[in-house]
Amino acid sequence: MTREHDELPLPEYDHLPVEVLRQRLRTLDREQVQRVLAYEAEHGDRLVITQLIRARLDDLEAGAEPSGGDPEAPVPQVNDGTSPAARSDPSVDAPAMNPPSQGDPTNPAQPR
Repeated sequence: MTREHDELPLPEYDHLPVEVLRQRLRTLDREQVQRVLAYEAEHGDRLVITQLIRARLDDLEAGAEPSGGDPEAPVPQVNDGTSPAARSDPSVDAPAMNPPSQGDPTNPAQPR
């Protein structure tokens, strides 16, 4: 039986970063985690993701409870420093302007 993306309890499952997926899995019950595992096995079958899902399934079978969070909450944006917003952020340490290639004329220790 092929699982469809729309049947999954996690919206945008295929695009979730690993850490977000780990958090979202904690909100699901055993049956929902099994559906995600079946989907992953039939589609990507990514080792790291499969191990993550199986570990959560083991936790649930050992008595863990779903966290009660919202599996449909928006995915947080990660600032990796490459976006234009990150480059214009004043809290990022970077010189406002590169010094001239021949040195700083106001500094006598540098060649001119």
